[in-house]
Amino acid sequence: MEVALKIILVIISLGLIAVVLLQKGKSAGLSGAISGGAEHLFGKQKARGLDLFLSRLTMVMAALFIIVALMIGYVVD
Repeated sequence: MEVALKIILVIISLGLIAVVLLQKGKSAGLSGAISGGAEHLFGKQKARGLDLFLSRLTMVMAALFIIVALMIGYVVD
């Protein structure tokens, strides 16, 4: 069981890395980080199509990663 969960975790990790790398960068530099966060917070920039799909897929993959990591921690103990 432990080996199967570790294999699943590695597959999810690689998938999460791939999904994050496929996403488009929001802005570059420190000023872009500040304004990009404000735009995201107040909804001025709406994601559509592939960007929205990749964003949701990232959240799902991250949740799966956390769940499987916790399951491994529980099984190993």
